[in-house]
Amino acid sequence: MLTIKDKIELERFIKKLRKRSTSEPEIEENVKKILNEVKKKRDKALIKYTKLFDRHNLPLKIEPDEIKKKADNVSKEVIDALRFASERIRKFHEHQLENSWQYEEEDITLGQLIRPIERLGAYVPGGKASYPSTVLMNIIPAQVAGVREIAICVPTPHGELNSTVCAALHLLGIKEVYRIGGAQAIGAMAYGTETVKKVDKIVGPGNIYVATAKKLVFGEVDIDMIAGPSEILIIADSSAIPAFVAADMLSQAEHDEMACSILVTNSEKLSEAVKKEISVQLKSLPKASIAKKSLKNFGAIIIVKSLNEACDVANEIAPEHLEIMTENPEKLLPLLKNAGAIFLGQWTPEPIGDYVAGPNHTLPTSGTARFFSPLGVYDFLKRSSLIKVGKKGFNKLASYVEVLASLEGLQAHANTVRVRKTTLPPFSEI
Repeated sequence: MLTIKDKIELERFIKKLRKRSTSEPEIEENVKKILNEVKKKRDKALIKYTKLFDRHNLPLKIEPDEIKKKADNVSKEVIDALRFASERIRKFHEHQLENSWQYEEEDITLGQLIRPIERLGAYVPGGKASYPSTVLMNIIPAQVAGVREIAICVPTPHGELNSTVCAALHLLGIKEVYRIGGAQAIGAMAYGTETVKKVDKIVGPGNIYVATAKKLVFGEVDIDMIAGPSEILIIADSSAIPAFVAADMLSQAEHDEMACSILVTNSEKLSEAVKKEISVQLKSLPKASIAKKSLKNFGAIIIVKSLNEACDVANEIAPEHLEIMTENPEKLLPLLKNAGAIFLGQWTPEPIGDYVAGPNHTLPTSGTARFFSPLGVYDFLKRSSLIKVGKKGFNKLASYVEVLASLEGLQAHANTVRVRKTTLPPFSEI
């Protein structure tokens, strides 16, 4: 794990972080090949790639009875936890609902119609790890928005369905589920096949092949974001408890070798204590080998002179998860501009946000928090502008339209106003 004390080192480290989410040209070419084959051969391509990668010949569609049967195997403790989390997630996202609106001014009515998208496709990882929390976080906001059709694609290595993922799907009442993974799943949802109906938007995380496929189909359909490896940045001062800081850094490091864990502090004493704590806690972690590689490649402790400077560093990195472990964490909020989610205080570890706090855990990564937001109800809504102009309103606007349309050389535009002017009675009679 790096210890960074100067700007040049910091700039070098940030460049290294940005490169993590860049797919290799070879991967992009392979994904293009898969997508093109799915587009042309449809189900035939899906069956081919499912047999090749997941090694089974089972039907592409998973029937609701099969999902329920798997869900019935899950313990009451797990079901209770999923239900508890889903209720909190739903309650939070209900606050994000938007309503249509309009206003009037002198015979002119203007407004915006808010409507949900019609059909959503969600990808749920099912390879190295399966995440029922991903089901909740990606589907509940869409349900709150009013999306009528939701299709799920989940890889099933050797045909094996994950019981807890099925429990989450059953809890949310999802009935359209396909055992398709990888880039071919993204292609199926983007282009449509004999079995999978085309969707309007695709959400959900996946490996580099899934992320690359989402990037390539954007425009054919909408997507949520290009998800990169997990990351956490912790701003801490001398009041922070070293064991807490170390545990929270390791919570991201165990995700995968590309995950990023950063401590930014103005206390060298805390820095040394956290290093020792990480060494101690690593010994009891089942995924210690993954965490060690992550910390070696993308872990860092950045020493700064002040907490103001720490905020500048955080804004530059724009982390997915930003924890503030300082004496007065709220005091730093006005200085923080770029972060997917902000966790305030010693008793708010990032995994609380992952599972049960309520806000969405699908967050921008790799610096994209500078312009992306967490997944939310607003991602499943579309807006149509509403314009209604009466005769008086037309008379007020028409001459300005003529001037601007003529200025841009669009005489047919200007003519739409002129032909109407000839039918208008004198203004005094309108």
